[in-house]
Amino acid sequence: MSPVVPIIKVRGLARLPALFDHWRLKREQRTMDAMIVLYCRAHHGPHQPRCEDCASLREYTVQRLARCHFGAAKPTCVNCPIHCYSPQRREQVREVMRFTGPRMLLRHPILAVLHLLDGYRKPSSAQTRRPELSSIAGR
Repeated sequence: MSPVVPIIKVRGLARLPALFDHWRLKREQRTMDAMIVLYCRAHHGPHQPRCEDCASLREYTVQRLARCHFGAAKPTCVNCPIHCYSPQRREQVREVMRFTGPRMLLRHPILAVLHLLDGYRKPSSAQTRRPELSSIAGR
């Protein structure tokens, strides 16, 4: 008997099994690490492993990802109803992604394609509210 695989609905594409849900946060962090390394090497030189600015950006992304209340069901940050990055850091990440997006397809094609597919993921209406607000509203 084969295990039941949950299905996620992808806009405009066939329905895909949610094989990576329990790996999503780890994979998203690997994707961000790869993007930051590509950006740092191109803009700041061949530091080992990255310069101080990029290392602090990486630590910030680790913190934000670890504190995301959506957990493995989170959408990509651009589609998230709750923006937890500070405006300055959000612009930094946007700049890194703009530069590395096309390069990721060549350097890390699997991570890039999975990140693009994750972009179709949207939180359910029940998840769009913070948990503490949901519990207050339920009184």
